[in-house]
Amino acid sequence: MTISAENAETLALNALGWLAGNDDLLPVFLGSTGASIEDLRDRAAEPEFLVSVLEFLMLDDSWVMAFCDDKSLPYDSPGQARMALAGRADVHWT
Repeated sequence: MTISAENAETLALNALGWLAGNDDLLPVFLGSTGASIEDLRDRAAEPEFLVSVLEFLMLDDSWVMAFCDDKSLPYDSPGQARMALAGRADVHWT
């Protein structure tokens, strides 16, 4: 199943909001990406930034499950959204 770019962006923005509201995980995201709190606001409309949010989320299955459970989404939704935002040209199988 494929997801539209518009739905992918909405899902990624929901992931960003979920992440911003997670007091334990937000500092990990900021520390690992070098992003600041201001970047969360200023770059939220940039597909590249939203891809980084989804990629971070997908680093740990428990994070994906917590987000998807909270939003009542299938567990493959973040991956589908990431593919729609980044495009298939970005996929590497090695």
